[in-house]
Amino acid sequence: MRRSLSAAVAAFLLSGTIFAGGILTNTNQSAMYTRMACRDATLGIDAVYYNPAGLTKLADGFHFSINNQTIGQTRTVISNYQYLNEGKYEGEVSAPLFPGIYAVYKTGKWAFSLGFNPIGGGGGAQYNRGLPSFEVSVSDLVPALQNQGQNVSAYRMNAYFEGTSVFFGYQANVSYAINDMISVAIGGRYVTAKETYKGHIKDVALEVDGQWVPAPTFFSSLSQQLTQYATSMDAMAAALQPAIDGGFGDVALSDPLLIGTLTLLGLYQEGMTNAQAQATFQGASASFTQQSAETAAKGQLMGDQEVDAEKTGSGFTPIVSVNIQPMDMLNISLKYEHTTKLELTNKTAMDVITGIDPETGNPITMFPDGEKSRLDIPAMLSLGATLRPIDPLLISTGFHYWFDKSADWGGREKDLSSNSWEFGLGAEYNLTEKFLLSAGWIMTGVGVTDAYQSDLSHDLPTYNGWSFGLGWDILPFMQLNVGGQYVRYQNMDRNFSHDFAQSGLMVPVKETYERSNWIIGAGLNFSLASAR
Repeated sequence: MRRSLSAAVAAFLLSGTIFAGGILTNTNQSAMYTRMACRDATLGIDAVYYNPAGLTKLADGFHFSINNQTIGQTRTVISNYQYLNEGKYEGEVSAPLFPGIYAVYKTGKWAFSLGFNPIGGGGGAQYNRGLPSFEVSVSDLVPALQNQGQNVSAYRMNAYFEGTSVFFGYQANVSYAINDMISVAIGGRYVTAKETYKGHIKDVALEVDGQWVPAPTFFSSLSQQLTQYATSMDAMAAALQPAIDGGFGDVALSDPLLIGTLTLLGLYQEGMTNAQAQATFQGASASFTQQSAETAAKGQLMGDQEVDAEKTGSGFTPIVSVNIQPMDMLNISLKYEHTTKLELTNKTAMDVITGIDPETGNPITMFPDGEKSRLDIPAMLSLGATLRPIDPLLISTGFHYWFDKSADWGGREKDLSSNSWEFGLGAEYNLTEKFLLSAGWIMTGVGVTDAYQSDLSHDLPTYNGWSFGLGWDILPFMQLNVGGQYVRYQNMDRNFSHDFAQSGLMVPVKETYERSNWIIGAGLNFSLASAR
């Protein structure tokens, strides 16, 4: 059971982003994005993130922006594994605070800027009754024990898991206008990463002979019974020693009790000698002893356990960008963010046992304190353009491409079939000098395989990401932006084989993943320069 749980929780590391963007990179970084869905070629204050080279188009002076988004997501996993009590599991992901703060000082051909935002993650996932990977090994116990002649009819358990993930980015850029058409920028982002894990599996119980029995108690009793069997086998082997010492080792076994015991075990062969019978009893004793130890270990794994751990690390992202404005009505942007190398280190207060080392007998835990792992933020290339065909109307488009397969995710990147991408369209229309309406649409593509996907961490494509909102120039130097976004992802199936009760019998399983999320954003822009 714990080995499956360990794999599922480890996979949670790759659910770093739960909103717009790539597998590990958020792109919903301002209220203006929330209302428009596409800001890659913007010349506004949020260009600190989206288009640093475009900041040279701002008026001289100071510019500030403070944004927050409140985000929620629902994840549903449906498993058709026949032994589960219930095959539908729902998780709630929330991020009530998702800030974006930007500051720019523009003077002549130069612009200097700072930004702060959650470049990855930013939310917490909660699964109140666990997931299939938490439960499937427990569900195997009922049919497996029935096959062993045990009168076990049902199981129950109390599973809970909560994980949080946030990668904060602290960004600085220097932008320079080469001429009226071309601007360039160079910058960097310092990233601090933190993942937390809290959860438990408790009260695992089996219904035996119509009575609920704690699983540790059941397996402890069964282990003692197997130990008694081993002792009995040793005693029967010892009972044959006098005959063997007396020179009757090659004589056929004649003791009715010993013959009956071997027959009951399915080990008796016609004409078996005393020496052969003794060796068979000794072999049976060793087998029962091993089974007793394995059963006792299984009982230990079924006991109540909790996890309280975190992973932390930091890295740096070099960023370069170019902005080209060949004419007033058209603007084009290009930005490249290099790979952010992140090595995370475990800090563990409480851990759970995932198995027992067969050589040393020492427990194997899920989050060994001090253990390190890699979780790079992949390099990203973004292209954008805006077009103003008539004065009140601005049309925007953008494309993001992540080099996922070149990142180091501890080997999991090898299970990708291709890199991920995102495409967006947006438009805003000035109703009056003070009010504008905007809307947008995004789609994403992912290169995932069944080997990459899991119930706790899966990536889904979408063609239904819609945004809408408005901007209001409250004062000549102050603009309010509010917006909403709703994304419905495409359902995806994962087909795989489950090792029933770790017996080598592979059972086909299908899991279906469903997801949707919503965002409400608001922000204030301040310009201590000429009016917008």
